[in-house]
Amino acid sequence: MIGRIYEYAPYTTSYARGENVMQVLGFLLCVIWGFNFVVMKWGNGAFAPVEFASLRFLVGTAVLLVILLWRRTPLPRRGDIKWFVLCGLLQTTYFNIAIQISLNHISAGLTSVLTYSMPLFLSLMAHFWIPGERLGLRRGSGIVIGLCGLFLAMGIGGSGGSIWAVLLGLSSAVAWALSNLIIKNKLANCDKTQFTAWQMGIGTLGLGAYSALLEPHHPHWSGASILYLLFAGIVASALAFLLWTNILARTEASKASVMLLLVPIFGVLSGWVFLHEQLHVNTLAGILLVLAGIFIVNRPLPFARRIAAAGGEK
Repeated sequence: MIGRIYEYAPYTTSYARGENVMQVLGFLLCVIWGFNFVVMKWGNGAFAPVEFASLRFLVGTAVLLVILLWRRTPLPRRGDIKWFVLCGLLQTTYFNIAIQISLNHISAGLTSVLTYSMPLFLSLMAHFWIPGERLGLRRGSGIVIGLCGLFLAMGIGGSGGSIWAVLLGLSSAVAWALSNLIIKNKLANCDKTQFTAWQMGIGTLGLGAYSALLEPHHPHWSGASILYLLFAGIVASALAFLLWTNILARTEASKASVMLLLVPIFGVLSGWVFLHEQLHVNTLAGILLVLAGIFIVNRPLPFARRIAAAGGEK
């Protein structure tokens, strides 16, 4: 037994170190996307909502394409293109349009909770369609606790709008979860920068078409509005989605996705700091529940299970 432990010691150390790095990157991602709620609110004062989203992702796509050209990355494999298109339409086009329409009919707090219920849907999908990612009692309870904390933090008592808007907001989470399932199942070995650039570019075309046909256009260009676009496009789109794709590819779906419950929490905290929005006791209590849920899902494995996991990697 001792010899077996020594044999796997390097692998268990590498396994733990890799998980720690992914958790730090996940935390950074949540901070970026949380603060981007503030940036989007500022940006929506200068652009129509979907117009701002399309411009944001256009900037992000341009940055990623420059990186691909600099790296001389070849064109995608023919078999991957259909998945790039599907993910772009689900994750970028539909996801953002559903959020913007929902925001016009229900509260921003409820919309964010519905959108970030995605970890529940992805974990359920992973349970059935990703080998080795069955959803046990511990992870399932952690996700439910985190979602309850999210509802509490947002202070939601009712939909404040039509049921169809609630279902539309919920469908954005389902669309995002489906895209993430495709990434895990079909695109695990593709170039992540290439995938992010292509899906984002394809999704941007859909957003641009929607905005051109259905939104009024009276943009207010200024130094501030350009800064909003640059942050949202380069940091919150190109960098953040590249981070997310890599985290998802290297981490179990339930662990990766449950970290995203922190995004609306950081959005609330950013609104309190930068927009002087009120911060209530129920919000702080909800934050503690979200953190508890994340801890339960990401709690370190017992040593024996780490050896088994490392042995599987070996």
